[in-house]
Amino acid sequence: MANKKKQEVEKQDSKPRETTPEFIASMASVLVIGLFIITFCLQAFEIPSSSMENTLLIGDHLFVDRVTNAPPTRWVGPLIPYRQIKRNQIIVFISPAQPGLYLVKRVIGVPGDRIHLENGTVFLNGVAQHPSYVIRNGTWDPYRDDFPNVPASEFNGLTPEWRLEVPNYVQNGDLVVPPGHYFAMGDNRDVSLDSRYWGFVPRENIIGRPMFIYWSFETPRDQYEKTSIGDRVQFIGKIIVHFFDETRWNRMFRMVH
Repeated sequence: MANKKKQEVEKQDSKPRETTPEFIASMASVLVIGLFIITFCLQAFEIPSSSMENTLLIGDHLFVDRVTNAPPTRWVGPLIPYRQIKRNQIIVFISPAQPGLYLVKRVIGVPGDRIHLENGTVFLNGVAQHPSYVIRNGTWDPYRDDFPNVPASEFNGLTPEWRLEVPNYVQNGDLVVPPGHYFAMGDNRDVSLDSRYWGFVPRENIIGRPMFIYWSFETPRDQYEKTSIGDRVQFIGKIIVHFFDETRWNRMFRMVH
């Protein structure tokens, strides 16, 4: 019995052990793979405004899938399960009005769709839409709530380009979504600056679709309007002190749809 144990110990000792260069190489491989996934497949995104409440809250941190909604490429072929952008899908995209600014909205209209609003209700191809995710605050604005049949003015908050372009896409009271573009709106309809104010989202501006919330923290509504270093340091300190009691644990790993 003792000889058998001795043989097992000798057998284990005889196994080759990982050298330092091999360990460094394996760790480098893990880092490279992780960097590839973060760079090309996933992107972290933080919700800075209330325009998508109550689907997404200020302080929600998301992972965005950058692959399945990316424009298809020939070199990848059938390896990537590309998906078409669909109505009611939430997307992350680069603002058509402010390059470099990332926005998150919901797709309301795809190319060819006809859209108009009556008293805040969206009519898609002539059919009134009453989705459960929409919230309103009870206010009324003629341009916002009867779009596009109320002429835009300088007080509506539109970009100058969109103010001039809107009439070109209106047919019989409906806004017609052109090829290669999408009409996007926030779920919190009365506070969302969306396609009503800056126009269509070009296909090439779409980054991807949110997958799930990996962390959510109680964040003041005006936090992202504060730009000074002192305000940022103060908020970081708040996170450190209140990480456990102000993290929204019930939102962790919630799928976004």
